Amino acid sequence: MAKPAQGTKYRGSIHDFPDFDPSRDAEALYTAMKGFGSDKEAILELITSRSNRQRQEICQSYKSLYGKDLIADLKYELTGKFERLIVGLMRPLAYCDAKEIKDAISGIGTDEKCLIEILASRTNEQIHQLVAAYKDAYERDLEADIIGDTSGHFQKMLVVLLQGTREADDVVSEDLVQQDVQDLYEAGELKWGTDEAQFIYILGNRSKQHLRLVFDEYLKTTGKPIEASIRGELSGDFEKLMLAVVKCIRSTPEYFAERLFKAMKGLGTRDNTLIRIMVSRSELDMLDIREIFRTKYEKSLYSMIKNDTSGEYKRALLKLCGGDDDAAGQFFPEAAQVAYQMWELSAVARVELKGTVRPADNFNPDADAKALRKAMKGLGTDEDTIIDIITHRSNAQRQQIRQTFKSHFGRDLMADLKSEISGDLARLILGLMMPPAHYDAKQLKKAMEGAGTDEKALIEILATRTNAEIRAICEAYKEDYHKSLEDALSSDTSGHFKRILISLAQGNREEGGEDRDQAREDAQVAAEILEIADTPSGDKTSLETRFMTILCTRSYQHLRRVFQEFVKMTNYDVEHTIKKEMSGDVRDVFVAIVQSVKNKPLFFADKLYKSMKGAGTDEKTLTRIMISRSEIDLLNIRREFIEKYDKSLHQAIEGDTSGDFLKALLAICGGED
Repeated sequence: MAKPAQGTKYRGSIHDFPDFDPSRDAEALYTAMKGFGSDKEAILELITSRSNRQRQEICQSYKSLYGKDLIADLKYELTGKFERLIVGLMRPLAYCDAKEIKDAISGIGTDEKCLIEILASRTNEQIHQLVAAYKDAYERDLEADIIGDTSGHFQKMLVVLLQGTREADDVVSEDLVQQDVQDLYEAGELKWGTDEAQFIYILGNRSKQHLRLVFDEYLKTTGKPIEASIRGELSGDFEKLMLAVVKCIRSTPEYFAERLFKAMKGLGTRDNTLIRIMVSRSELDMLDIREIFRTKYEKSLYSMIKNDTSGEYKRALLKLCGGDDDAAGQFFPEAAQVAYQMWELSAVARVELKGTVRPADNFNPDADAKALRKAMKGLGTDEDTIIDIITHRSNAQRQQIRQTFKSHFGRDLMADLKSEISGDLARLILGLMMPPAHYDAKQLKKAMEGAGTDEKALIEILATRTNAEIRAICEAYKEDYHKSLEDALSSDTSGHFKRILISLAQGNREEGGEDRDQAREDAQVAAEILEIADTPSGDKTSLETRFMTILCTRSYQHLRRVFQEFVKMTNYDVEHTIKKEMSGDVRDVFVAIVQSVKNKPLFFADKLYKSMKGAGTDEKTLTRIMISRSEIDLLNIRREFIEKYDKSLHQAIEGDTSGDFLKALLAICGGED
């Protein structure tokens, strides 16, 4: 079993088996494979219950007792993914890594993702053991093989990582931190072209602790996380490698949690990735990976494996996972640390929001009005022209086209469009033609019309709009429906949920900075209402009102500080705790506020992903977000989408919609990432 560093707690899921007897285990495995067929359950149970060190002793005893190679026998008796997993467990970690890399660079093509994962995440000692194991197993030089199979800056960074010479964590210099920040900034953002050598040298050699300070200082100095600069300045496999290095510097367990999620989400499972990570991390940091997985993805690693795999393969993976965190309900320190870092990043990042729809150059409302009239005149409708004009004009330009259309033809453009197009395309085009506040007002009205209320739409709009946007919506609602939005919400909702929505609908969120003393007080209120404070005080009703006031009226900047203080005070993340302690619409609206404060483009990326995943498409949500964010932050949403879900928003739309609706959505999306 891998020994934890001095003074640290063991975080693996596999432990040494008590009363271990390698000869008895060797006999049991021999019996399980003797005769016709094999006892896969016995093999699975035994091998996943022993540490790697113990498995090596079993291999030795097996050879001494039977003169046979245990791994060769297992390969002969087992098949498929189950065989790959069991055989992987039987090898020492360094030899397992060596085999993965050999497979990645053998034959036609290279598995760059495998090379990136292994070389970006291993410690100096693990790298040295890997190089030696590769030499021993294949009588070849690993560096020479990688040079022969890769090229360019990607190759150079892999070779640097292969040296295993990253400085120790106690090597930190404040002066050097400032110098590295300046060098990285000058090598990327300030330079015409990019000095890749600086990125390679600094990210490939400095200690993890030093680089964490560099990343923090880089964010404060430039207003951008280092990841944003890497995405902007580098490309291809080199970009992916450098991002993986940064993720592992920040938190290796979080990097693996993300890799595992991507290996199992969507159609099909990337079994090689799943096996490699479950085998290699089972005696290192599986408990931390599990907890971060549940925090980030709102489900346990155990449950995702259970739903995504089958048979002995599934049972073996679940044994390596070691437990179901959906049942345990614990929140490990590693996850709290990651949550704190997320809030720190959110607090100091200065993100430039960009839409995908911009005002058209050489805009001519007269020509556009005539082209639209021609597209709708006579038999049939020219949908392509309608889509091309309306999706490539800003909302302000569309209002000018409406006015010009009426002046020229004495006709209402909206009414003409409504009579010529239908279905999802009509909802999208007509939505684009409305001023934003009137469009949001209409969406709120529709959410409250008829039997039942669309609470998700109410939450999405009211929890994410700015004060100015909320006030404009209130005016538009009054103008269009002759009733105040507050009265409509009062009639259609009830209880705490109603109070929260009405508070948000005032558009009175503070717009100043943070107050650290107040933030600590606010964090204490949150801890008390969420029932994890050491010393609860005050009556429940008063606390609930204060908690609502904090979430609905404090500025985003202040709330980021509150949520950081909450993690420091409780060792829990506020979003995770709200989900655990609250329920129903109240939970959903508070979670939406927290997610919006943390990273609004990511909030919308999640909503878009959920609108298109699984059977059927939620066209209403998809349409509403694409329209409402097209001139605000849809470009940022696109970046968050591909980062989290490993496919572009363009690809998701292309795979989930069709016809003219698809064409119009892709035009608004604005490009493939």
